[in-house]
Amino acid sequence: MNPRQIKICARLATLAPIELEVTDESHQHAGHAGAKDGGGHYTLRIVSAQFVGKSVMARHRMIYSALGEMMKNEIHALTIRAHAPDEI
Repeated sequence: MNPRQIKICARLATLAPIELEVTDESHQHAGHAGAKDGGGHYTLRIVSAQFVGKSVMARHRMIYSALGEMMKNEIHALTIRAHAPDEI
C-alpha cells in the first residue's frame, strides 16, 4: 500500500469499516490531466454499519466528508462501492 492509500484508510477509519479495500489505479490513467496535477485514481470498496438505511448518495457524501481536503488535491477520481453489512 502506498502512502496515499494509507492516508485514505486512516481518514475512512471514522466510518468504522468492517471491510476496506483501496486500490490505486493511477497507473491506468498516465497522461490524464488529473494525473498530471498529482491527483490519483482510486477504487474504494467499503462495508460499514454506518451505511445501514442510507442512500447511495448519502454514503458517498459520508465518504467525501471523511476524506475532506484529499478530494481537492490528492484524489482526482474515486470509484466507490459502499455497502452495509447485510448487503454483502
